[in-house]
Amino acid sequence: MDDYNIGDLITIKTENTDYTGTIMPSLDENIIVIKMKNGYNIGISKNKIKSIELINKGEKPTYKLPPLEIEKKEDLKNISILSTGGTVASRVDYNTGAVHPAFTADDLIRAVPELLDIANINSKAVLNILSENMTPTYWKMIAEEIKKEIENGADGIVIAHGTDTMHYTASALSFMIDADVPIVLVGAQRSSDRPSSDAALNLISAVIASTQPIKGVYVVMHGESGDTFCYLHEGVKVRKSHSSRRDAFKSINNIPVAKINPFTKEIEYLRDIKKSEGKNIAINTNLEEKVALIKIYPGIDGNIINYYVDNGYKGIVIEGTGLGHTPETIFENIKYATDNGVLVAMATQTINGRINMNVYSNGRELQKLGVIGCEDMLPEVALVKMMYLLGNYDIEKAKELMNKNLVGEITEISRFDSY
Repeated sequence: MDDYNIGDLITIKTENTDYTGTIMPSLDENIIVIKMKNGYNIGISKNKIKSIELINKGEKPTYKLPPLEIEKKEDLKNISILSTGGTVASRVDYNTGAVHPAFTADDLIRAVPELLDIANINSKAVLNILSENMTPTYWKMIAEEIKKEIENGADGIVIAHGTDTMHYTASALSFMIDADVPIVLVGAQRSSDRPSSDAALNLISAVIASTQPIKGVYVVMHGESGDTFCYLHEGVKVRKSHSSRRDAFKSINNIPVAKINPFTKEIEYLRDIKKSEGKNIAINTNLEEKVALIKIYPGIDGNIINYYVDNGYKGIVIEGTGLGHTPETIFENIKYATDNGVLVAMATQTINGRINMNVYSNGRELQKLGVIGCEDMLPEVALVKMMYLLGNYDIEKAKELMNKNLVGEITEISRFDSY
């Protein structure tokens, strides 16, 4: 392997098969990774290789390209794309097959030139993290950057984000930001180096949405498994519902706001929208981070609740079963929490539907212990909302507001079909 470098085109012969492709970076020195002609990557253990044949020497990897000369179009909206990481804001170096972050406007336009016909693009890297490493501190940073961009003239904001925790960030921004422009989060389930990548169409659709006369926080992702349209989801009514499908994001207990055609640039609104009334923005980044989310399961040890109380947590969201239930064996632990001034709220772990703690005796007893039902709020949204409330109000006011609709997180009548 010493005679071959990243970017070289080679044929690897194993006992049963030959593989031809471009050498890519590998995290394991015992594995050779190549990108094949079909766009997919394969890792081959060195101890299974019989021989390697060099087809072509690769060029030196290109990480910096000359700046593009892009003329601002007066008839287009000015859109700021803020990158936090994830696969949607990335470009492929075809000399090496490697995927690099696309942090500048030039990078994004090289990767998705269609953006030039939709908006004047400005891009900035806020973070470069895997979405599982997102924290409330980062949410605050993102909110501050959004405020700066809008105050500097942006007509809309697109946030490139990893998909795993994108719905948490969308919820946090929904509570922290009051803006008269669209703020659209977008991700990709498949990276740009894969033939089945959804990155480009999702990004195009997100930029289309960000130019619309709407306000609020939204998520844009594929609407179905093919490449025909994307959905615009409300930020507090969406969650990732599949680990790998391109249409993983679904509106829960409501329908999407709009259907976007990334090819014709048309947008079809499916329900009433919050119309933009200018470019005002106000943010409130006060969050109480000592809030926990506990999922109920058979045999749960109630001491987990005591642990959070004893360690100074101010709030607990219980992801209960059915209409909002827990085992009776943890009632005393819940009472310990409420007696110590901890806000305890109940969301359901079912995908659709809403809490109703008046139907069965279990729910009624939990209410007597001080547990507040969260209507049809998603557990993730309830967690973020509790952080926001406890960061800005005393415990009694937070209790009062927990099951009141503030930014669209609660619907009066839940729709039980997901889109």
